Amino acid sequence: MPAAVTSGLDAGVEPGPVPLLVVSDLTLRFGGINTLTRVDFEVFSGELFAIIGPNGAGKTSIFNCLNGAYRPQTGSIVLDGVELAGRRPAAIASRGLARTFQNLALFANLDVIDNLMLGRHHLMRTGLLSGMAWVGRAKREEVEHRRPCEEIAEMLMLGAYRGIPVATLPYGVQKRIELGRALAMDPKLLLLDEPVAGMNVEETEAMARTILALRAELGLTMILVEHDMHLVMDLADRVLALNFGEVTAVGPPAVIQNDPSVIEAYLGGGA
Repeated sequence: MPAAVTSGLDAGVEPGPVPLLVVSDLTLRFGGINTLTRVDFEVFSGELFAIIGPNGAGKTSIFNCLNGAYRPQTGSIVLDGVELAGRRPAAIASRGLARTFQNLALFANLDVIDNLMLGRHHLMRTGLLSGMAWVGRAKREEVEHRRPCEEIAEMLMLGAYRGIPVATLPYGVQKRIELGRALAMDPKLLLLDEPVAGMNVEETEAMARTILALRAELGLTMILVEHDMHLVMDLADRVLALNFGEVTAVGPPAVIQNDPSVIEAYLGGGA
């Protein structure tokens, strides 16, 4: 990453004193094999927290537990004072947790705004039949929820792609739409699952600037899973290192970069 990309703390966002998310004793097991073993960590309000580790370390498994896709055998996941462990994904989303995906999960034939509107679904109360009729309350509700989607599209510089099926758009633009749909959920906590995977250098730099801007403008709390170590070390306030489903280190980027176990397992001897 270029020197011009500064850390989140340099952007003027200070983590709050009370944890927004508290994960305790998280254990996930498949067929008698532990994918996660007694994982503990906290994320503070306004913080950009990163999780790193080699393939198979358990990074995605943590995200899947946080958003309800997996149910851990033991452990607690408390977001803003509410226990999430054991809840369904829709219920967790309604509590303020949103996620982007490494593999794009967009509706290819829909345009930008329609994809963003899907992120508002859990906030809408109109039934299926009245929604199809698009009259009365259904019409008012769609207009109401379309407004923040339009604002998000402008914030992410997606306005030029209005009305175009997303399948025809460049990959970097699609990644921004994926981010926009998560933002449309109005989250307290945003999970970023490899947001720059598959991007070229210019697209990666643009995404880094976007993430910093979201922190500065919205005060968003974010957890980042990413293999691009330069991006992680430039953006994160704190980093959690995983190996074989266990936490090996947690701390500021400068500390993690010099931790012997991290150097060996994740960054390579020459990092």
